[in-house]
Amino acid sequence: MNGYKGKKQIMIPMKRLDEKTMCELEERIPFLAEDAVKKARTKTLSSGRNVVEAVNGKLIESHPDGSYRVIRPLASPIPVASGQKRIRRSK
Repeated sequence: MNGYKGKKQIMIPMKRLDEKTMCELEERIPFLAEDAVKKARTKTLSSGRNVVEAVNGKLIESHPDGSYRVIRPLASPIPVASGQKRIRRSK
């Protein structure tokens, strides 16, 4: 099943990317992700639903009317150097 429900799938050949182009595209990922999260938050609130998000070290439930409720404080972030491996402790 290809997810197209009876429609013919068209294969478009992809051009080869050089290293410079690949790096430029990869640099855009954080900005695209941030924009997607903002749009999802706005869309969810505008549809009348609540959003749970981390804000300033707290877990917050935001409501469509602009009010919010603090659910609980969050643990401090653990600083990790680039390339460092961490192993989660068992509970």
